[in-house]
Amino acid sequence: MPFTFNRQTLAVLSCLAAATAGAQTNTPAPQLDNIVVTASRTPQLEKDVIGDVTVIDKADLQKQGQNSVADILAKQPGIQFSNSGGPQTQTSIFLRGANASQTLVLIDGIRINSITSGATSWNAIDPSVIERIEVVRGAASSLYGSDAIGGVINIITRKGDEDRPLSAWSNIGYGSDDTFKSSLGFSGAQDGWDYALSASMADSGGFNATNPQSGSYNSDVDGYSQHALSGSVGYRWRPGHHIGLTAYNGYIDGDFDMGMGDLPAHAITRQQAYTLTSTDDITDFWQSVLRFGFSKEHNDSRSFGGAYTFGSLQRSYSWQNNLKFSERQNVSVILERLEERPDAASNYTTRQRDTNSAGLVYRGSFDRHHVQASVRNDNITGYGNETTGGLSYDFDLAPAWTIGVSGNTGFRAPTFADLYYPFEQYYWNGFPSGSFSGNPDLKPEKSRNIEARLRYTTDTTRLGLVVYQNKIRDLINGYSCDVNFDCTARNIDRATIRGLTLTAEQDYGNTSFRASADFMNPRNDNPVEGESGSRLIRRAKQVYMLGVEHRINALALGAEYQFTGKRYDDVANQIALGGYSLVNLTAAYDFSKNVGVQVRWNNILDKDYTLVRGYNTPGSNVFVNFSFRM
Repeated sequence: MPFTFNRQTLAVLSCLAAATAGAQTNTPAPQLDNIVVTASRTPQLEKDVIGDVTVIDKADLQKQGQNSVADILAKQPGIQFSNSGGPQTQTSIFLRGANASQTLVLIDGIRINSITSGATSWNAIDPSVIERIEVVRGAASSLYGSDAIGGVINIITRKGDEDRPLSAWSNIGYGSDDTFKSSLGFSGAQDGWDYALSASMADSGGFNATNPQSGSYNSDVDGYSQHALSGSVGYRWRPGHHIGLTAYNGYIDGDFDMGMGDLPAHAITRQQAYTLTSTDDITDFWQSVLRFGFSKEHNDSRSFGGAYTFGSLQRSYSWQNNLKFSERQNVSVILERLEERPDAASNYTTRQRDTNSAGLVYRGSFDRHHVQASVRNDNITGYGNETTGGLSYDFDLAPAWTIGVSGNTGFRAPTFADLYYPFEQYYWNGFPSGSFSGNPDLKPEKSRNIEARLRYTTDTTRLGLVVYQNKIRDLINGYSCDVNFDCTARNIDRATIRGLTLTAEQDYGNTSFRASADFMNPRNDNPVEGESGSRLIRRAKQVYMLGVEHRINALALGAEYQFTGKRYDDVANQIALGGYSLVNLTAAYDFSKNVGVQVRWNNILDKDYTLVRGYNTPGSNVFVNFSFRM
């Protein structure tokens, strides 16, 4: 895999080397370890997780100011994103170079990927009501089924803790583009009950989403209004027995451009996710987890050309049995059912799809050896069976050093639009000029992912190296046409994504440094005929990030640098999007343990850069937030 090294590369590698040099010379400062659920479907300490996993915790989210969830994720290694002119517009996340529809997205463990488009309504998810985000990289269909080719992103909302008195919090902030945001919530636990409620609202005047290179250019500004509500309530009716309900409801009304018409164009997006879970310790070694999940998306696009709506709902039922054979060996037996239904207004030729699944996950540690193995079978209406598996192994070379290797398979079932869109004839000047229809004979996309990793971890130093390859076959082209312009979806592409990720974090007393470097070759193995280009659309080969934070008593100061390399905006690699560098500054001051202020200044050099051709990105922008805690 060819890599090009330049000044940005050398700068990041210098920081990585500096962190390594300091690894043995600092006095340890104990840190609390995060709890991770997504990587094995059971709670684990982050240090015990096998694989390439990141946790974005509440403290990291608090520093993000006006940034969207997509902005926040794109600051993590191995993740890139694009949107069409602002946080309120269509957004795509590329995890390890996989397509936007090839990453499974969950809210509180419930899938929210659209069954009609495969996309995720990122703009309807407000980070202010999120407790943490867990990111698992690499194919994970043997844990979660369809869509987990690039990995899994699990968004976990704020919840109450056990045996904790009532506490409350709130935020209120204002920034560039006339952006106002506020949020508040409370949580607690007493007498077996735990509860939490969070609410947020935001309003922004925005900036112009398009420029004259776009066919939908309009000279107006494009803002949004947003609100979200999340909550949970649970009851521990006896030791080892808990029942709980969680809910998330997010809404955004965002402007977009549709040409120079007089009437504004805007889209209303709503994302909902609800879960009911009963967790019961049947015996000392057998825990039963019963869960019902319900998610719903609704999209309403309105412009002077009319209105267009689409949506879907998903109901999931699962019974997970966690068997603890010893302190270091666990097995989870999983039975699941997923029911997918398009919106009642849709006219697909088939209006339902059901999936029945059975899975097995084993986790074991033997002195310096750590193993996780998983296998899963998904029986999908109209397809039959898809079987996936995963095997991961870590070996402790020394108390601080771990080396590991993993192999996993993944798949993605086609969407309802790919399969069941009704026949539609096109006309030009009264004459037939092509058509489109779904293709019920499509095969699922499938992948094989292998990776190797090396980790060094102490209380003050964290270093990582991951090398991976993901080969994907039967990629679906959702709009493949013949010479008569009769179009349908077809399995015509193959892709190979190879990459190397380097990460480093170092704490020097009150100062923390972090750096990462991503080198990736996201290659389309079937490029457009007659064209030499083969890189997957809107994905860069190189991304570098640097960050530093220094605390002076109650004051915290930070700086971030990010470089993203050249990308292409078309499959033929003829439309280049130039590389860009961004510099951000942060500051926070705690007036007391209850009151603080946070300031974030993004893109301080006011760089002009492009994520999608014809669509603008934010210039230099500032956001000031006041936080209150009780």
